[in-house]
Amino acid sequence: MQLLKYSIMVLIGSISYGTLSTMMKFGFKDGHSSGDLVGSQYLIGWLIVAVLFLFSFKYKIPWKNAGLLAITGMMSAFVGKAYAVAVAELPASIAVVFLFQFTWIGVLIESIINKRRPDRSKVLAICLLFIGTLFAGAIFGQPLSALSLTGVLFGLLSALLFALYMFCNSKFAVEEPSMKRLFFIATGAMLTAVFTTNPVTLATNLVETNLWQFGLLLGTLGVVVPFFFFAVSMPKVGVGLGTILCAAELPSAMVVSVIFLGEGVTSLQWFGMFLIIVGIALPEYLKYLLKKTHTKKKPLHEKRVS
Repeated sequence: MQLLKYSIMVLIGSISYGTLSTMMKFGFKDGHSSGDLVGSQYLIGWLIVAVLFLFSFKYKIPWKNAGLLAITGMMSAFVGKAYAVAVAELPASIAVVFLFQFTWIGVLIESIINKRRPDRSKVLAICLLFIGTLFAGAIFGQPLSALSLTGVLFGLLSALLFALYMFCNSKFAVEEPSMKRLFFIATGAMLTAVFTTNPVTLATNLVETNLWQFGLLLGTLGVVVPFFFFAVSMPKVGVGLGTILCAAELPSAMVVSVIFLGEGVTSLQWFGMFLIIVGIALPEYLKYLLKKTHTKKKPLHEKRVS
C-alpha cells in the first residue's frame, strides 16, 4: 500500500511536467525565448519553494548532502536545456520519442547499480512504453531527412539526463527530510538555469514584460509540484519503477495540448497513449495479482502445516 501511495506521487509529478510544453508554446507566441522561459521557471519556482518552506526546517545540512542535492537539481535544468535544442532541430513528435528513451535507460541504470536483471514485469512495461511512444509521437511516416544529427544527439542526451535525474533523486541524501531535499534540489536547478542564460536579460524581462506570469505557472507546475512529489517518493519507488511511472508525462502533454491548443490527435496516437498507460500500470497490477495469489495460498499452507 505504501508503494502504491508513492507511485501515485510520482504520477502526479509526471503529469505536472506534461503541462509545460503547452505553456511554453504560449510563451513562444508572446515572443519569449526558451532561455528566458526556462530561467523564469526555475527562478520563480525556487522563490516559491523558499517562501513556502521558509520555516519548515532548519537549513543546516552537511556540505556533501547539499552538493549532491544541488547536482540532482542541475540534472533537471540540463534536461530542459538539452530537450530545447532537440525540439529546435527535430519535429516535436520525433524529439519527444528520443526524450522518452529515459524509460529503458532508467531501468538499465538500476540494473547495473543493483547488479541484477530487471524483472519480467518491468521488461514488458518498457516494451509497451517504447511501442506506445512511437505511436503517440507519430513517428511513423516521418521522412528520415527530418532527423538531424544534432537533434538526435541532444534528444538522447535529454533522455540520459532525465534518467540520471531520477537516479540522483532516488539515491542522494535520502536520509534528509523531504522539504530540505526539495529546497536544495530546487536551488541547484535554479542556479544552473539562471547562469546558463543571460541573468541581466532575464531579470529585465521579468520586470518589464509578462514573463513573470509564465514563470509563475511554469515554476509552480514545473518545479514546486514535481520536485516536491519526486523528493518524497523517488527514494521509495526507486529509479526503475520511477522512470516507468514518469512516462505519464507524454499522455498528459497530449491531453493538455488538445484542450488548450486545439491540436489534432490521430487514432494511432490515442492507441499509443493507451499502450503507455497500460505500460505504466502493468508492474503495479502484476504485483497486486502476485500478492493476491500468495494471500489465497497462505491459509491452505498453514492448514497443512498444522
